[in-house]
Amino acid sequence: MKYTHLGRTGLEVSRLCLGTMNFGPQTSEDDSHAIMDKALELGINFFDTADVYGGQTGEGVTEQIIGRWFAKGGARRDKTVLATKLYNPMGKGEMADWPNTARLSALHIRRACEASLKRLQTDYIDLYQMHHIWRVAPWEEVWQAMEILVAQGKVLYVGSSNFAGWHIAQANEIAKSRHFLGLVSEQSLYNLNARTVELELLPACEKYGLGVIPWSPLGGGLLGGVLKKIEGGRRASDDMKKNIEANRDKLERYESLCDEIGEEPANVGLSWLLHQPVVTAPIIGPRTAAQLESTQRVLDIELSEETLAKLDAIFPGHKPAPEGYAW
Repeated sequence: MKYTHLGRTGLEVSRLCLGTMNFGPQTSEDDSHAIMDKALELGINFFDTADVYGGQTGEGVTEQIIGRWFAKGGARRDKTVLATKLYNPMGKGEMADWPNTARLSALHIRRACEASLKRLQTDYIDLYQMHHIWRVAPWEEVWQAMEILVAQGKVLYVGSSNFAGWHIAQANEIAKSRHFLGLVSEQSLYNLNARTVELELLPACEKYGLGVIPWSPLGGGLLGGVLKKIEGGRRASDDMKKNIEANRDKLERYESLCDEIGEEPANVGLSWLLHQPVVTAPIIGPRTAAQLESTQRVLDIELSEETLAKLDAIFPGHKPAPEGYAW
């Protein structure tokens, strides 16, 4: 396994981040535990989850699965850099649809953190991420709440997810005025076929020293050799079929290029992200331990300048703003 620092911090994380969104709804608890054990065996120490994952509002099913895995011992918690998220509604029972059970008020930040710690069976969260921006709460309120959690030792670092570039700048300038570390990471949609973040978000992350953690690094399977899979008899959902037809020319050229260099499309897509300077670790979401092990090939792929140029020709990116649209 290869490791890097998370943004401008001294925290070392693996170049691949284990995504856990499937744990519970699609992957059984036993299989989820097996995947996490395999991840540690392979040297993957960076795990991402969220309080809302698991499909049952307010239950935090995925966090509970991870918590029971930590409880097995064997230094599982100590070996793991744990990232979770807050923002979405978490009220249940008498609290369902009750005020202050979602978003980024100081009250909900406190309650959400305590609830995640309980479900995860741990006393601290390595990276606590805001799942979305909330324009109502002022940054002074958000940072005050986060500062308290850091002072209490319940949170070590704070990150964002699905923010705009100017949100990164605004948040970290205010954090600086409070002598607080501020945001150290941003989790965002980024892959060969979804490169809008190159306009303003990635430049902001680079300027403020945030590590970028791409979600959906293979476009929901679109970049994973989908044409060959369909030709081989695999079924595709109606949405995927529409996505394929909208991008068929690109996908044909992409999969042909992958054949030319002798690499699987999924591995090329992940490797391309690892070649981007601000990317810390793409989030991979295997459904089995075997799928997880197969991704290790990605770390050994070196894409040549020629291949990178061909990928850019197939999936054009963006110059940073304002050059990207003004001149």
